Order: sequence, then structure tokens, then C-alpha cells
Amino acid sequence: MIRIATIILVFVVLASAAQRKEHESKSKASRSHQEDLTDLRLRFPEMPDSVIRKGDTPKVVLMPAAHSVHEKVNDVLDSIFVFNKTKMFVDGFTIQIYSGLKKEDAMNVKKKMVEEAVDLNSELKYQQPKWHVKTGSYYTRLEAQRDLHRLKRIFPAAILVPEKVALR
Repeated sequence: MIRIATIILVFVVLASAAQRKEHESKSKASRSHQEDLTDLRLRFPEMPDSVIRKGDTPKVVLMPAAHSVHEKVNDVLDSIFVFNKTKMFVDGFTIQIYSGLKKEDAMNVKKKMVEEAVDLNSELKYQQPKWHVKTGSYYTRLEAQRDLHRLKRIFPAAILVPEKVALR
């Protein structure tokens, strides 16, 4: 019985040694494997140097214009210039301080405006059914923001309103 157990033990040891050797040979083969892909790489033709150096003078060839549009463009620009000269107003902004139904309130706001902001002229308008008190005429929103910020301290309801502004 001991002999059979010894024989079985020897077979098991030899089988495990063979498996270990086979595993080591596979891992060595995977580590030492190399693949050469140089034949599959893209090849590009040699390009001349496109850098212009200090001493080089580039060759510039002027081609005559085959289809000139200068006359047509000049005519259009002239007509735009004439149109702009006839314009009296442009889109701009004004600051609205008051808008309401009561004329007395509008007049009080205008009076307060004259007292508080001496450098700005206010204008009282009636557009049915409301009274409006507006001040300033600005070409851009950025110009109006400075005065709007100052007037908001005095009149919290002041807002910036788009309006046509006369050209100076």
C-alpha cells in the first residue's frame, strides 16, 4: 500500500513540475515576443523648407485682376454714404425715471431731478395714458450705464429705454 501511495505521489509531483515548466515557457514566450511593423508605417514625401529666412527674398508674382469689382463697390459705398448723410436719428438709449398716470407725480419727479442732477436735462412727455420723465440721449448702452447707476440711487425705478437719438 505504501508503494502505491509513493508511486501516486511521484506522479503528482512530476505532473505539477511539468505544468510549472509549461507555464514558465508560455510566459517567457509572451515576454520575448516582438513584432516588426516598420513595413506598415505611412511614408510621406520629403517637403522643401517653407521657412523664409532673413537673407531670402520671396518671389511674388502679381496677377492682373480678371474680374474687377472696384467700380461696383465704390458705387455702393457712395450710395451708403449719401443715405447716412440724410439720416437724422439713430437707435440709442435714454433713461426713464418715471412712468405713471399722475401728472403731479411726474412734475414732482422732474423737479427733484432738476435739484439732484444739475448736469442732466430731464424731459416730461405725455403718451396716452401715461406721463414719462426721461433724461439723456446715449448712442450706446455702455455710455448710459454710468448715469443710470448714479440715478438709481436717487430714483430706484429708473430704467434704460431704447429710443431714437438725434445725430449731433
